[in-house]
Amino acid sequence: MTPPTSAPVLRRLQLEDSAFRAPLSNQARKAWREAFGAVRGETERRALPLSAEDQVVQSMPDASPAKWHRAHTTWFFEQFLLLPHLPGYRVFDERFAYLFNSYYVAAGPRHARPKRGVLTRPEGDEVAAYRAHVDRAVESLLAHANDSELPAIARALEIGLHHEQQHQELLLTDILHAFAGNPITPAYDAEWERPQASSSANGFVEVPRGIHTVGFVGEGYCFDNETPAHRVYLQPVRIARALVSNAQWLEFMQAGGYATPSLWLSDGWTLVEAEGWIAPGYWRKLDGGWFSMTLGGLNPVDPHAPVTHVSYYEADAFARWAGKHLPSEEEWEVAACAKLLDDAFGSVWQWTRSAYLPYPGYRTQPGALGEYNGKFMINQMVLRGSSHATPAGHARTSYRNFFYPPARWQFSGVRLADYPEQT
Repeated sequence: MTPPTSAPVLRRLQLEDSAFRAPLSNQARKAWREAFGAVRGETERRALPLSAEDQVVQSMPDASPAKWHRAHTTWFFEQFLLLPHLPGYRVFDERFAYLFNSYYVAAGPRHARPKRGVLTRPEGDEVAAYRAHVDRAVESLLAHANDSELPAIARALEIGLHHEQQHQELLLTDILHAFAGNPITPAYDAEWERPQASSSANGFVEVPRGIHTVGFVGEGYCFDNETPAHRVYLQPVRIARALVSNAQWLEFMQAGGYATPSLWLSDGWTLVEAEGWIAPGYWRKLDGGWFSMTLGGLNPVDPHAPVTHVSYYEADAFARWAGKHLPSEEEWEVAACAKLLDDAFGSVWQWTRSAYLPYPGYRTQPGALGEYNGKFMINQMVLRGSSHATPAGHARTSYRNFFYPPARWQFSGVRLADYPEQT
């Protein structure tokens, strides 16, 4: 699987509003066209290995079909960019707003999320035509909009690009979940190889204590949940340079980690018993050895690779077994900014012990786009970093991913923290 291609173009778009005023407007239009084409092309590149049957399957309510991801990201541009900013825009199909709206209540009614897999129609060719229709309209908008309109257009376009990049990762995690349930263990890409850990160091490093600024600071793009930047005080803490490996996780399993209730939060132990968890997600034992379902198909578990597809409950139980803790998201961010972490990005998302809550002073923006993050700030936990499925250019130290504690179908792993004895 070759690296995503959209990053260089997106990195060039760290532009202030002044960059969209004459005489630079032509440069800005060209840059946005390139960025839009790169991100839209990356989505299609990721969907290319999938058959028509692959693209309609929905293996659980939390996952979505690849065809739906392709259509939903297109609807996002139609709804939030073209309809407000392109006079005379012709909606491709009035029915699609109902089918492909996800959770934007202010944008209208929606098809039920658990039933996205029954949408055999529209067919894949019609979704491709929908994408092409919207792409042409965006090109026209960028070519003909007045210079004075470009800042507002760019803001809507930029969030759409980053939104689509999020769905590029979901497209892979969702199809992997479907393939993992298939007895013939198909590969998304038979040539795929997961990146190796850059370090085998098992040591811990001191995180600078004291007062630090966390949250997004500076120019460039961020989601609203990364703001406002604010000051926090960190007590003495050490954080692991390396991610927890499969070898370490096998030790946890061999020590009875999945059979020891005292290691688990109550809700987590209930899941262990109800779901029969004995290993990370997608692991299975064959001929006495452990194998894992990956984007490259079913492969032997690599003891040196970071453990992947573990829930918050599993991460918390492992930390308790190891006599350690999970870091807070603030501790993780300060350590990452200080470049103390190996494989902070590009391997696995890392669970923190921080609940997903608004930063002090956070306010949602008005309108439907205000639903993007704020209304989910309850009952979920924060993950930091990025995974090997995260599009290049879509990771930063302030990025806050979030999932419910039982979730294990994402590329989620573990990094530990250690605190001095209190006297």
